[in-house]
Amino acid sequence: MNRRAFVELGATALAGGLLGCGSAPVTPGALEMPSAAGAKPSADAARVNYFGRFGVDEGMIRETLGAALSRGGDYADLFFQHRVRNHFVLEDGEVNRAYGRIELGVGVRVVKGDQTGYGFTEELTRDALRRAAQTAAAVADGPSRTGPQAFHVDALPQRYPLNVRWDDVKPEQKLPILTGINANALKADARVKKVTVTFMDEAGAILIADSQGRLIEDVQPMTVLSVSCVAEHNGRREQNSYNVAGRSGLDFYSRDRLDRVVREAVARTVILFEAVEAPVGEMPVVLGAGSSGILLHEAIGHGMEADFNRKGVSIYSDKIGKPVAKPFVSIVDDATNEYARGAINVDDEGNPAGVTTLVDKGILATYLHDAISAKHYGVKPTGNGRRESYQHAPMPRMRSTYMLPGPHKKDEIIASVKKGIFCSSFSNGQVSIGAGDFTFYVRNGYLIEDGKLTRPIKDVNLIGNGPKALEQVDMVADDLVIDEGGWTCGKDAQSVPVSQGIPTVRVASMTVGGRAQKKG
Repeated sequence: MNRRAFVELGATALAGGLLGCGSAPVTPGALEMPSAAGAKPSADAARVNYFGRFGVDEGMIRETLGAALSRGGDYADLFFQHRVRNHFVLEDGEVNRAYGRIELGVGVRVVKGDQTGYGFTEELTRDALRRAAQTAAAVADGPSRTGPQAFHVDALPQRYPLNVRWDDVKPEQKLPILTGINANALKADARVKKVTVTFMDEAGAILIADSQGRLIEDVQPMTVLSVSCVAEHNGRREQNSYNVAGRSGLDFYSRDRLDRVVREAVARTVILFEAVEAPVGEMPVVLGAGSSGILLHEAIGHGMEADFNRKGVSIYSDKIGKPVAKPFVSIVDDATNEYARGAINVDDEGNPAGVTTLVDKGILATYLHDAISAKHYGVKPTGNGRRESYQHAPMPRMRSTYMLPGPHKKDEIIASVKKGIFCSSFSNGQVSIGAGDFTFYVRNGYLIEDGKLTRPIKDVNLIGNGPKALEQVDMVADDLVIDEGGWTCGKDAQSVPVSQGIPTVRVASMTVGGRAQKKG
């Protein structure tokens, strides 16, 4: 099984500032979407809005789907995407990098059985789309099928409406945020000698049309702000960072949020001067609420993606309906957290995206499905069909994965540990999807001695097996935190934005590795 880098903090880019004021929230991308949840507009209401500016119309879509089904494919869909990203980087007190990236294209997918044909083009002309469709159609070899003659629009929720869209925000509105963060971080602690601030804003939109006659447009904003500090003290140098992200606009960067970013980046850096080496060996490990959800995402969540189970790769492939954790453990994958980095209104196959309960009171309830795996298992898609861009076919992916609050208190959990460690922030790691074996790097944490947090620790590795670690979760607190960082999930060379979270959790035993020598 391939080992791969897991969810990583995808921050770069930053922005800051204030606040887009506006009266009423702007409907994403000025798309014409039904405002009433569950409303079913008539077929006559269907039309292309956002992508009309690029010459896309229903006739083009019908013709392309017809070409895609020309060799007898069971199903075909088109995925149009337009994405404009702006990046700014501040170092040594100056914004020394600023660049943008524009993506525009369409992917054509044809499904025949469980086989997928795929083609894409960045030229939005009828001829280019027809050729991409013919490439995808080659997966089938039979009589032509008829495409849809009309399209209907499904109502979408609006989980990330904006007051001001990013394409209406000027650079001079963003740059003061970078310079302000730089000044405040240097002022916060004299030991901070260097600050790097990165800011990214993204205005994006997708259009999905398929052979079932669905036509959906969704505008998907995104922004990420990251602050990295280098501090020096008595000849030592330490570095650490903090970042925030969300499907939001300029008003995401409230004064409170900007102050918190600076405070966390500085505090996580300078505390490393006090850090001692952690003990090594098997011991209780307490995962702090929030970013510790990375372990849940990587070591457990990927094993619940249906494609790994359909192929018999995941250790969970025969566990549906069976206990995989204590009865007070429930895990969900949630697309509905408003403005979260992992929020989506609809997945990249056009399916509704809601809340999927993976583990219900300790029992494995379902997997994360795209349309192909849902058909294989005879269930409805869970809205987890996602893709990096129009250049890729969708597959089952997480959105915002977290453990629900449990019956315990944080203080009660810490007090229960005589000797162990408390993990508060992670930076990277690796996981093997099949077996679930993992290593995670803990950037910040504390020793737990006689039921109390004592000295800070750093440079700690957690080593274990995801399913076994889940079985050994024996205490779950009631303090769930969805981490606000810019997490990006990598799978099969595709990256998608995600969120994650977890309450304070005790794992009864886990292998802790580090630089300390084991005694005895």
